[in-house]
Amino acid sequence: MRCSSNTWGFKLNLYEGITMKKITVFLAATVLCAVCSTVYADYSVSHEGTWPKSWPKELEPLRKQATTFEGPMAPALHYFIPFTDRKQFESAWPHILKVKSKGAPIILLRSPYTRLGKMDAGIFVHCPPAGTKPEVVPPGEGNNMYRWLRANYIELVVDGKTVDLNRIPLPEDTPIIDKRFKEEQKK
Repeated sequence: MRCSSNTWGFKLNLYEGITMKKITVFLAATVLCAVCSTVYADYSVSHEGTWPKSWPKELEPLRKQATTFEGPMAPALHYFIPFTDRKQFESAWPHILKVKSKGAPIILLRSPYTRLGKMDAGIFVHCPPAGTKPEVVPPGEGNNMYRWLRANYIELVVDGKTVDLNRIPLPEDTPIIDKRFKEEQKK
């Protein structure tokens, strides 16, 4: 049944309210799904460094500028520490190296880093899940990340100013993996 009214100079067409009912039901269902659905995130984030108290005390001032990511696997811990001051980075570098597991690599990354947040210069310290003691990385060939999942390893975002490889020592007994430049095409 179609209703029309042109008494006051306008026309109103309704099809027994069916269209309005469908829209109302659809909107109600959408809101209900949005409210009741579970949100899944790959990482949980803490806007401070939550690393263990057993780490060198010289790293304590860096907690406020760090971000902690937990996840996506195991749930591994990732400490994101950006630097804007070269002197601060250079004084922290020897203490950062103390938390790296024996045999674990230092991975060099090109600035800016943008995967988990923008960082022009700084470090990521990747660690096993909380409560797990980092292990020594067994010797082996290749850049197999699965060998490092139970170890503390470092990614270093190099900008050439704040983080300048000519100004910091890289340990001789540490594998250095340079990912700053395009990788050769795989054969």
